[in-house]
Amino acid sequence: MPTRTCIATRETKPDAELLRVVADPAAPGRILPDPSRRLPGRGAWITPTLEALELAEKRRAFARALRVSTPVDVGHVRTYLASLANDPTKG
Repeated sequence: MPTRTCIATRETKPDAELLRVVADPAAPGRILPDPSRRLPGRGAWITPTLEALELAEKRRAFARALRVSTPVDVGHVRTYLASLANDPTKG
């Protein structure tokens, strides 16, 4: 089973325990969740919790990991993680 490193916590985990995120090619700076792991482009991996998302934002980990030079918008990822928190059977 492949392992990946969370960009927020820097912990190495099996990729099944992490959420892949990608930079939206249509809107520079917009970060999208990729639970199916099929979206094109450079991806990064994050522990699927709101706490990890906030930590990654604080550390500016998304811009560094995805190599984007514009300010990042993680609204779509935040909405996805909030829906996971409300219904853990998703994802």
